[in-house]
Amino acid sequence: MAKRLRDIAGEAVLLVGGARAILLQIANPAVGAGVVRHSDFGSDPLLRLRNTLTYVYIVVFGTADEATRVTTMVNAAHRTVRGSGYDAVDPDLQLWVAATLYDTAITVHQSVFGTMAEADADAVYRDYAVVGTALQMRPDQWPADRTAFTAYWDGSIPHLSVTDDTRRVARELLHSRAIPWWLRAVMPLARLVTAGLLTPELRDAYQLPWNPRKARQFDRTIGFFSTVYPRLPRALRRWPMRYYIAEFRRGR
Repeated sequence: MAKRLRDIAGEAVLLVGGARAILLQIANPAVGAGVVRHSDFGSDPLLRLRNTLTYVYIVVFGTADEATRVTTMVNAAHRTVRGSGYDAVDPDLQLWVAATLYDTAITVHQSVFGTMAEADADAVYRDYAVVGTALQMRPDQWPADRTAFTAYWDGSIPHLSVTDDTRRVARELLHSRAIPWWLRAVMPLARLVTAGLLTPELRDAYQLPWNPRKARQFDRTIGFFSTVYPRLPRALRRWPMRYYIAEFRRGR
């Protein structure tokens, strides 16, 4: 039986790509402008990541009623975020956000678990459309297959742009002091992995330090994850997913 989205979306290791996905999202000029004007990464730099995780986990693993409620909440929040050329419910922007989540999840998953079989990769790709279509993205907007997705992705990358404002947002995300001490302790590793997962062009645009030594550290880190993580108990690997779903359900 082919793997499905539910088989990979709950893996905690995907969280190491969270900052990478956010930096890709805000490199879209419209998304970046909206985040700069309407988000406060300084006071709670992990809010976007936390909200995104809750949304994805509920849409993928929750009940139909829970998925309806979480999408209603997200849509309501998005409707207040518009103006000056930015609209958070714009289906094209939601396509880009969903695409960054998919591309990041697959990049991290295959770095740790190895390349998926073609049937698995196709099934997971088809399933991932729900991340966007649960909101405002039309089903026909999700590229028809992985080849079409690659064409969409490759065509989008040249249009990304990092400004002084989005660099500031990235610094607030990656160098925040407004997070618990234990999380600050792992931020150097998070910065290394985020830089390593980005293209050289975006890494330079965000002014993320990189050199041959850091490249070796990144390779060793991914090698460690790929050796150790798959051997961890499944219950431990899926703890963050269970935590965020439980938090959502407690907030009814």
